[in-house]
Amino acid sequence: MTEFEGQVLADLSVLKSQMKQLMGIGQPGRLTLLEERVEQHERSVQRLKGFAGAVGGVLTVFHLALDYMRR
Repeated sequence: MTEFEGQVLADLSVLKSQMKQLMGIGQPGRLTLLEERVEQHERSVQRLKGFAGAVGGVLTVFHLALDYMRR
């Protein structure tokens, strides 16, 4: 085996271990954990959007009530 082939095999071995770490070996890997964090963040953003919409609706009704009382 030449030095080049040995280097290629060593690099492939490192790549294989990094892929196992990324994908997970029977346990959630780093990629799975990252996907879960992104999904949790997206749920939080959607909740915040809903809350902001509800607050905006309440403020609109409040301002309409104030305008109605002025007249």
